[in-house]
Amino acid sequence: MDRRHYIIPIFVPHEGCPHNCVFCNQNTITGNTNLVDDKFVTRTVEEYLKTIDRKNSIIEISFFGGTFTAIDIQKQRELLSVARDYKDKEKVDFIRLSTRPDYINESILSNLKDYNVDIIELGVQSMDNKVLKLAGRGHTAEDVYNASKLIKAYGFTLGHQIMPGLPGDDFKKDIHTAEEVMRLKPDICRIYPSLVIKDTPMEKMYLDKVYEPYTLDRAIEICKIIYGMFKVNNINVIRIGLQPTEEINLGNKLIAGPFHPAFRELVEGSIYNDMISSIISKNYKGEIFIEINNKDISKLYANKKHYFNYMKANFPHCEFIVIQNNNIALENIIIRFYGKVENLSLHNYFLCKYKHNSAMALCESDLHKI
Repeated sequence: MDRRHYIIPIFVPHEGCPHNCVFCNQNTITGNTNLVDDKFVTRTVEEYLKTIDRKNSIIEISFFGGTFTAIDIQKQRELLSVARDYKDKEKVDFIRLSTRPDYINESILSNLKDYNVDIIELGVQSMDNKVLKLAGRGHTAEDVYNASKLIKAYGFTLGHQIMPGLPGDDFKKDIHTAEEVMRLKPDICRIYPSLVIKDTPMEKMYLDKVYEPYTLDRAIEICKIIYGMFKVNNINVIRIGLQPTEEINLGNKLIAGPFHPAFRELVEGSIYNDMISSIISKNYKGEIFIEINNKDISKLYANKKHYFNYMKANFPHCEFIVIQNNNIALENIIIRFYGKVENLSLHNYFLCKYKHNSAMALCESDLHKI
């Protein structure tokens, strides 16, 4: 029986962060304005542990929000000592934190080792220095290279977070960022298409018409390409799209941008239907049987069957018959039509797609459609 993975999130909103990035209002993004101290961490962890079956679980304490390693060192130790205590007592398995690339050095990493931290996620956002400057990040791409190499040298699990569609960004720069991330070989990555949040400098840029966020369709297309690039290079994409909170909803504190509460499912749904369409001739007429694991059916039918119905419309002389089969491996599909059987896997689909095409060429060919 597979053990379920639980994350106990400790949001440290904007604490320690030395810059005000144009996209950032941490209280809005995290939905958290509480004072975070050792008592808060203990209380939060205990509340979560009451609801988790320890025997069948992998449990992680994760410090999100501000720049953790820029917090006063005594405060870092206060918070981490609680997490380390739970890990030492085998009540949790991992400790994770997020920080900026320019707040990583050997002294910082040695301290994190002392507190048994396992995973460090870097807010990379972009690998284009002009974009980083316009975003008010206060660091360069070189800082990302240096921090990433140092984190891996110290034996931590390395994570990257990137934000396609920042001010000054375009599709080529997004692809460049993805290519540079691949060079650094993080273990995990999050892809957050840029959103315009209320009470941020980016809101003013948007209202002044000097910045336009990606549409939902464009964000999906670029994220499909980046996801494929990472998939082929064995980078685990653990999230696509910002997690919805009461604050992050269109019409509340979200002003504009490609937000959807199930953004990842839209990306995967579009990919699944692209994958199926890639092997069917336009002239084919007849039944097409699609066998898929029931855990993947929501991807095939994402967004109220939007992509599935689009595929059906492209093949008007075909009848698509979907069969749920739990013996099919996850991220795999079996297609039966015209006496043929095609075994498709997401990984092999991307591998084939990228084998003879550059990511930039794919970006330009895919995006002309929208």
